[in-house]
Amino acid sequence: MPPRYIGLDTHETEIMSKQSQVKGAAVVGQSGGPTAVINQSLVGVIETLRGQGAIEQTLGCLHGVSGIIDDKFVDLQAIPTDVLDRIAVSPSAALGSSRDKPDRAYCERIFERFAQRNVRYFFYIGGNDSSDTCRIVNELANESGYELRCFHVPKTIDNDLVLNDHTPGYASAAKFVAQAFMGDNLDNRALPGIKIDIVMGRHAGFLTAASVLARQDDDDGPHLIYVPEAAFDADRFLADVDRVYSRVGRCLIAVSEGISDSEDTPVAERLAVEQGHHVDRDAHGNIQLSGTGALGDFLSIHIKRNLGKKLRVRADTLGYMQRSFAGCYSPVDAHEARMVGRKAAEAALADDADGSIAIQRVSDSPYGVEYPVIELATVAGKTRTMDSQHLVDGNNIADGFKDYLAPLVGELPIAQALRVECVK
Repeated sequence: MPPRYIGLDTHETEIMSKQSQVKGAAVVGQSGGPTAVINQSLVGVIETLRGQGAIEQTLGCLHGVSGIIDDKFVDLQAIPTDVLDRIAVSPSAALGSSRDKPDRAYCERIFERFAQRNVRYFFYIGGNDSSDTCRIVNELANESGYELRCFHVPKTIDNDLVLNDHTPGYASAAKFVAQAFMGDNLDNRALPGIKIDIVMGRHAGFLTAASVLARQDDDDGPHLIYVPEAAFDADRFLADVDRVYSRVGRCLIAVSEGISDSEDTPVAERLAVEQGHHVDRDAHGNIQLSGTGALGDFLSIHIKRNLGKKLRVRADTLGYMQRSFAGCYSPVDAHEARMVGRKAAEAALADDADGSIAIQRVSDSPYGVEYPVIELATVAGKTRTMDSQHLVDGNNIADGFKDYLAPLVGELPIAQALRVECVK
């Protein structure tokens, strides 16, 4: 089904609301990894619901769906506007987040809580799993004949939601990654060696690919970029590193945490077995990637064992710091994060509808987007990955990706190296 566009101005929203609003409480929650702009979406929902007669309460559930189950809510209507403005520009999830992945039984308990409190509007800010939670709760409400308007408000630094040009949180994290590699490139130039930086991204390499923006001169790093969309070959990796190091005397490498080989075995797991190490798994049985430096360590050992023990090889894992940081956010990202929250509330007030708000680019020059409402089933639990046109030889990202990123990230600092020649 094609996207259904909601483009209402304030006057239209007020007129339609009088005809179609249902009286009851609204619940807003945040889920998954926090971001630099997720609170913009929270405030966007709150401010749009204020003054609407149908909204009897606006409640924030603490730590996502677990707060609903535990009946832990806060009154969001009472928060002064100046405090909301400060919350909006603060990183991380103000209500607290959750990694719970509700199944139908879990969602039945959510629905029971909603019925007890006469909740008629549910806004869940998050990624793929959050959209699926909205879908299940919405289906339960429909089966019961209970009018509940469920809206997924998009958020993920992974940028992996289908039918979206990009997602709130991604542009700010991409800016952080680009600037981190700018600095690391100069560090690597000052003290030449082989440097590996591990970036978040289990299935999608959008965030790692953002490191391409660090290249301001021809010999700038990252010299090699590896993303999950391209199968990783350990032997070719060694050849790539050796080639770059022999040519420029140093090598800066960007690697997605989720890279896998041609058999879809995570590289962290394969190298751990080869090197005789244990790997941790999360609650869902997946190899633990975030918050651990294992992959960087394994790749460093792999290089030293095969290219020379005396090589200066170092690895850093950017880890959770990519998600919530102060003062480095993208203005476009902040604006759009606020807008998806507003659009979700507008759509819920305007009609007996449910869905996920998407961001779709309509022009590059000038840059412009629209915010369609798409069916929950079309986005729930699905993963978008990078287009093959952006991948180069399995170890690089095409320069054209910069054109996609530039209007999202905004202005970057100039990191200039001193070009010198020895006096003869």
